[in-house]
Amino acid sequence: PLPPATRAPPGGVAGRPETTGPGPGGAAAETGPGGDARAEGAEGLFVVLGAGLAAASHPLLYVKLLVQVGHEPLPPIVGRNVLGRKVLYLPGFFTYARHIVEVDGKRGLFRGLTPRLISSTLSTITRGSVKKAFPLEDMEHVSNKDDVKTSLRKVVKETSHEMMMQCMSRVVSHPLHVISMRCMVQFVGREVKYSGVFSAIGRIFKEEGILGFFVGLVPHVLGDVIFLWCCNLLAHFINTYAVDDNFSQASVIRSYTKFVMGIAVSMLTYPFLLVGDLMAVNNCGLRAGLPPYAPVFTSWIHCWRYLSAQGQLFRGSSLLFRRAPMPAGCFPTD
Repeated sequence: PLPPATRAPPGGVAGRPETTGPGPGGAAAETGPGGDARAEGAEGLFVVLGAGLAAASHPLLYVKLLVQVGHEPLPPIVGRNVLGRKVLYLPGFFTYARHIVEVDGKRGLFRGLTPRLISSTLSTITRGSVKKAFPLEDMEHVSNKDDVKTSLRKVVKETSHEMMMQCMSRVVSHPLHVISMRCMVQFVGREVKYSGVFSAIGRIFKEEGILGFFVGLVPHVLGDVIFLWCCNLLAHFINTYAVDDNFSQASVIRSYTKFVMGIAVSMLTYPFLLVGDLMAVNNCGLRAGLPPYAPVFTSWIHCWRYLSAQGQLFRGSSLLFRRAPMPAGCFPTD
């Protein structure tokens, strides 16, 4: 998941409404038809940028999902680690993507893109709508000179507002996320069960009911909430206690703290993303959601325990250097 600073809703950074022109008390304000037009234009721009980013990153997400479900169509290759010992490596992203192109052509790399674009658009619009309905006043700069309780209260208020926007956008966009996941994993069994957005909606509703659109939602929401609170609180404590205002580059360091914390925390919350994606395709009639790829899970907790017992909670987190299990007696000369 992206750090909160890069997942800002349309119209500005979360907790900082976009403003232009002077306003009361020296604060900027945006009112009138011109301001509304600029706000709508900014929202449209964010929708377009979000869709473009989703389209550009789709092949990476596609390969990651196939690795997450355990589909390994290519044999491992022999390589050497940093110590010079022979090891087995599973194919990386580029090798895997080349295999998909050989099977389905270049257009095959964008299987499931349409529902993902709709999901991304719904997410962006929902965040913007929630932000307009529940605006949050401009947050003041938090430093170690502020009162600890006061500054922490600011961070808690801002994070709570951001969490509300993220949870609402996740709930609204999740049904299309489920459809996108199922369209992509059809590559495993060469199925055509989910061939379009509207036909997929009808099929899921007929076979699984309303709840079928929200399978895997709970771990995704939990991962988002844990990510936001851990990232924002860690960044706050580091900026407050570890960065001195007397240091000339203090503002620069503070601007990157949340980004760095986002990268670190995203690795810790990755199992929630993995479990949510696996639950979205589990027992849906596709080969990738049935044995031998995975048992039929009764709940996301069952899925978590199964992956934990297999040591696979971080499967698919890296697509460049993927170590394969070493067979017994392999490379006896080493």
